[in-house]
Amino acid sequence: MCGRFTIIDPIEEIMDRYMAAITDGFEYKPNYNAAPMQYIPTIIGSSNGNRLGYLRWGLVPSWADDQKIGNKMINARAETLAEKPAFRRLISSKRCIVPCSGFYEWKKVGSGKQPMRILMKDESIFSLAGLYDTWTDPDGNKLSTCAIITTEPNSLMADIHNRMPVILRPEDESEWLNKDSDKDSVLGLLRPYPADEMRAYKVDFAVGNVRNNNGELIKEVG
Repeated sequence: MCGRFTIIDPIEEIMDRYMAAITDGFEYKPNYNAAPMQYIPTIIGSSNGNRLGYLRWGLVPSWADDQKIGNKMINARAETLAEKPAFRRLISSKRCIVPCSGFYEWKKVGSGKQPMRILMKDESIFSLAGLYDTWTDPDGNKLSTCAIITTEPNSLMADIHNRMPVILRPEDESEWLNKDSDKDSVLGLLRPYPADEMRAYKVDFAVGNVRNNNGELIKEVG
């Protein structure tokens, strides 16, 4: 699964990276410990270009009776997207990108688990593939949420965990965000990212507490 990540780059770099304009009300600050049920920066394509805004992490389908379902839907498995009712209709037109500078995963070591941070070797921003939806409560209030897609691990991640988030190759990002892209074509983009472009290192156990959110969390330990 993918349950924690960082996005710590300056807002100007994120906007330039995705050629995106900011949506109304978007106020960015670096996040060293992004967690489910938080509002996270996301990129959505539109006829007027890419838009950078917030979605709450934890998908609430438009047809859901209760928004609490979002607690259980932070990830979507790439292998079963076309089968699951919550995701199969979203893959056609409600795709988003979650900008990321690194993600955390817990590696089993003996009887415990060591938190690891995984990122690009050049420490550049990369794109997690996501799906989004908008739910309306009985009073007419709208809630826009998202889930991050996961896939089988590459060789780097296989030593850490049995899943990894889908990382889109830069050349595939436009196709992913284009609402007119063919469904089968975009499903073909959901594969493990090349391991030789990534690295991983140990971080402090403090990352396990979502209340901790500072630069100390991304420092290598051990």
